Amino acid sequence: MHDIEPHFKWRNNYIASEDTKSPFFDRVNSEFSYTNKIYNYFIHPQWDEFGSPTLYAKILFVDYEEHFAIIEFIGEWNDAISNDIMFLKRKIGEALLEEGVSKFILICENVLNFHASDDCYYEEWAEECREEEGWICMINTLEHVSDEMKMINLQHYINFGENYNNVNWRPHTPQNFFKAIEALVNGEVLRLV
Repeated sequence: MHDIEPHFKWRNNYIASEDTKSPFFDRVNSEFSYTNKIYNYFIHPQWDEFGSPTLYAKILFVDYEEHFAIIEFIGEWNDAISNDIMFLKRKIGEALLEEGVSKFILICENVLNFHASDDCYYEEWAEECREEEGWICMINTLEHVSDEMKMINLQHYINFGENYNNVNWRPHTPQNFFKAIEALVNGEVLRLV
């Protein structure tokens, strides 16, 4: 796990630690010192801690004019023990909502497990996004992760599942990726190749 880096090809366009509106503004990540762990496994130092002991994130891109953010995750999403959704919503979601972001693309291909609790924070976050004509979407969730999410009916609040999986997003610009996902959320066909 220590060599899985957050996507870095958009760094010429956006760096969260240099964005004064970002919850990670002024954060300094080491290039060489591995300190954060998911259980007994060190993770790459470029992942950002936001309160969860097992889930880390990287804000890859934010467009305040188009009102969207793309966030990548790694680890175990555990609402049952550590209430990860509370930390995510309070520390990242609300900070970006205050800056006008209402459309969230959560890249979850490196989320290895999901342990559910209740859906209150998901419902609250989704309602706040909808008030601004926004949404939350999870991309590339593993099948067993999606199954766990469906067991507590998260599909009522977040777009995820088969239509949002196997998305080859890395070769595209963040703007094209967003437009394709927004079209998919609106019931159109995904147009990323």
